[in-house]
Amino acid sequence: MAKLSAINKNNKRINLSNRFYNKRAKLKKIIMDKNISLEERFKAQQKLSKLPRNSAKIRVRNRCQITGRPHGVYRKLKISRIALRQLGLEGKIPGMVKSSW
Repeated sequence: MAKLSAINKNNKRINLSNRFYNKRAKLKKIIMDKNISLEERFKAQQKLSKLPRNSAKIRVRNRCQITGRPHGVYRKLKISRIALRQLGLEGKIPGMVKSSW
């Protein structure tokens, strides 16, 4: 189990990135538009840098929804490989059986 503080920090980052998503997208669109004057683009860049760092989507860490483990997480399932194996052994995932050869 991951530290509760690390899980809470990541949850806070997720909430911030969701809250500021539209604002960041608008500012980035202005910055990337070459038809807008350089001064306006520079002002947009400054506004973007004033936003909280943790509101950037890149700062969100993929963590297991069950254990909070940061490594070995399947994106589609949002579960770590270890939790997936455990659920499979308990028979809680339909169609998944323990392999043997």
